[in-house]
Amino acid sequence: MRTVELLLDEAAELAVREAWRRLAEAGLPSQARHRSPTNSPHLTLAACPELTAPIRWELAEVAAALPLSVRFTGVVRFERPTSVLAWALELDVALAGLHRRVWEAVVSDSPPATLNPFHEPGRWSPHITLGRTRRPGAFADRRLSELLPTPPLTARLVTLRSYDTETGALEILDPRH
Repeated sequence: MRTVELLLDEAAELAVREAWRRLAEAGLPSQARHRSPTNSPHLTLAACPELTAPIRWELAEVAAALPLSVRFTGVVRFERPTSVLAWALELDVALAGLHRRVWEAVVSDSPPATLNPFHEPGRWSPHITLGRTRRPGAFADRRLSELLPTPPLTARLVTLRSYDTETGALEILDPRH
């Protein structure tokens, strides 16, 4: 699979990495434990089997719309099928529009059964993952507010990229000017 992701500006990335560090030091699941050089704070927009030429064409237009300012809204937890702790982002008109363009691009040239329904507009919850584990309820009953730094009020989404889950390769998706 190929993901379509947005990277954060430097200040927001550092804040997320600080949250990762604190979770790891507390012995909780943390993205800091993923030592791959490709591991960086990001917002996943969609995933598809391959980035075909038509999909790439549309994604280049999306990349040209960056940077995009976003607001953090606080801590969120998901249990689907893994336990996820994250900082949520406000789904304002600009972010919803950008996400819809990415979704429409991947839907346009991918078999429907290969797409993650959690990425569909209306179901997608924009967030930056802090920790993830297969242990159900791993973040329940924790004093996370005392442990985690306060998320930044705002951040900028600055770079569109794709991660190949089979090869581990990263690709920056450049804008079309």
